[in-house]
Amino acid sequence: MAILVNERTRVLVQGITGREGRARARLMREYGTQVIAGCTPGRGGEEVDGGPVYDTVGEAVEAHGHFDASVVYVPAPLVKDAAL
Repeated sequence: MAILVNERTRVLVQGITGREGRARARLMREYGTQVIAGCTPGRGGEEVDGGPVYDTVGEAVEAHGHFDASVVYVPAPLVKDAAL
């Protein structure tokens, strides 16, 4: 099964406040991807490049509705929890 991302895909970036998350979100936006929001526990209420940051995925969904895709840029020990 292929996952296709286009200019209409609504993306959530988990770990957007970290070095890699911030850099990749910026590149995605420059390419034309709709990065709607990001989430990082404990960093809710901040902004990254003008986009809102939430503490949880649930808060982001509550504020923005559905997302078509989520990308995860978190430290390796936290990946399982972020994915679930």
